Amino acid sequence: MIVLKSPREIERMKVPNRIVAEILVLLREKIKPGITTLELEELALKETKKNKAIPAFKGYAGFPFALCCSPNDVVVHGMPNNNPLNEGDILSLDFGVLYDDFYGDAAITVPVGNISPEAAHLIKITEESLYKGIEHAVAGGRLFDISYAVQSHVERSGYSVVRDFVGHGIGKKLHEEPQVPNYGKPGRGVQLKSGMLLAIEPMVNKGSFAVKVLDDSWTAVTADGALSAHFEHTIAITDHGTEILTRL
Repeated sequence: MIVLKSPREIERMKVPNRIVAEILVLLREKIKPGITTLELEELALKETKKNKAIPAFKGYAGFPFALCCSPNDVVVHGMPNNNPLNEGDILSLDFGVLYDDFYGDAAITVPVGNISPEAAHLIKITEESLYKGIEHAVAGGRLFDISYAVQSHVERSGYSVVRDFVGHGIGKKLHEEPQVPNYGKPGRGVQLKSGMLLAIEPMVNKGSFAVKVLDDSWTAVTADGALSAHFEHTIAITDHGTEILTRL
């Protein structure tokens, strides 16, 4: 069941999503060769506590960390560790908080020092595909209009959209209906309505869209070892247009 939010609830949801956005900006500024993802985890926890929020991912379905840290060929759900990041890596950060009974959720992919033109282009196209999807997240449209906008932009650039993981509704639960795939045919899916809150999150691979999950049951990597990038915004569809709640 899709839960439509009232204007008052959307206002309340702006707070956790702003907290997520601010913490991701802070983490982005700290990323450089030599830092570890466990250090980023500790900083995320510190800032979450400072904001009197609760880390959304820590303990969710047994996930042991607050921050998903996914370098290079890790698509999503990478776990923080003590391995230093290297010059030329790319790192996807997925982060969420719970505040005042509502969730916020967003993701970014960040270069570590100087990266290759190929990696930079992958990041660029992935972020662009997110905004292409958001452009189609409008009342009266169809859910798969978003999906098609993401997929077509990615595939025109010679990349693949991951199909095993999707975006989602969000509110008093971290994952609500509807699921938001990053591929599909336009004009299909549920009708988009004012009051829908969606976390749209393209995950894009340089090679095949196939992924595999490692033995820890969480870390998902590209099946062919190619690079992967990930961006996510939480958006609200309202009577006055679409608002990106995780953009400062």
